Amino acid sequence: MSTLDSLNRLLFLLLFIICSSHMRSQDSQILKFNEKGHFKIAQFTDIHFKYNNAASNVALERINEVLDAEKPDLVIFTGDVIYARPAGKGMREVLKLVSNRKIPFAVTFGNHDDEHDMTRTQLYDLIRQIPYNILPDRGTSPSPDYVLEIKSSSDNSKIASLVYCMDSNAYSTIESIKGYGWFSLDQINWYRQRSTAYTTNNKNSPINSVAFFHIPLPEYSEAVKDETAILRGTRMEKVCSPAVNSGMFMAMKESGDIMATFVGHDHDNDYAVMWKGILLAYGRYTGGNTVYNHLSNGARIIELNEGKRSFSTWIRLKDGVIIDNYKYPESFEKDDWKNRK
Repeated sequence: MSTLDSLNRLLFLLLFIICSSHMRSQDSQILKFNEKGHFKIAQFTDIHFKYNNAASNVALERINEVLDAEKPDLVIFTGDVIYARPAGKGMREVLKLVSNRKIPFAVTFGNHDDEHDMTRTQLYDLIRQIPYNILPDRGTSPSPDYVLEIKSSSDNSKIASLVYCMDSNAYSTIESIKGYGWFSLDQINWYRQRSTAYTTNNKNSPINSVAFFHIPLPEYSEAVKDETAILRGTRMEKVCSPAVNSGMFMAMKESGDIMATFVGHDHDNDYAVMWKGILLAYGRYTGGNTVYNHLSNGARIIELNEGKRSFSTWIRLKDGVIIDNYKYPESFEKDDWKNRK
């Protein structure tokens, strides 16, 4: 066999391996309800990871413990993943825990992720290089919002549920307004357009959806001040929402698809409160002792039900402890005693 033939065969073999690997990766990224009609999401938030810092080890331990116990179909990190330089090494150290298990994962940024030595754009591109990420090509956006489709257990062509992942931004960019950032009108229009398109293609019926981002909406604060709102979980600090209400909650309410939103940001809150039919929920602080926290670290689990506007959610802590196991909407509805028989 000539040297040229050998090189051609080697090149063909390499191309075959690359293509096969790509196909396997694409197939493994399909999000789908299981045969029982369930789809499980693990939410990790506010890890505040410092690379090569002993105080961060407990965060990695908890992530490993939760992943081993829950075996989720999808993992979502809702911001403030890293809290020191080198940001790239820190991000890889955290995400490899999921990637090594071959679990699809997504990331939304918080207000601290890009405060070190990498921009949002650089971090997004780095995450896209890690196996089993399901972030879309960002195009010209530094950190795009995106929606993940969960397919039916019986039909890969049918969308059974949607997961919206959004960048709630960091800080106000208007000098006269202090505090945290808010969803821009462009982001709200993006959500409306996507939601409308999915509803239209679903015979004008909204698809049961959930949304994940970092900073709580102003409605989180509004809800906890209402004595009639049903709240379950722990509330140990005020809601650190933006000073401006740009209208994302109302867009979700009008669209009729969002069942719940899941955020982080406030380390000492892990509650969920029903507000006008939408559950406003926090994840559980996942980080170590690298920043303030008075709650032991853990994760929120969300299990969606196919074909139903319902889900179960609970918080998993150290050593298999599970707390706050609730169902939406049943656990957050008032008992209508007048209609009892």
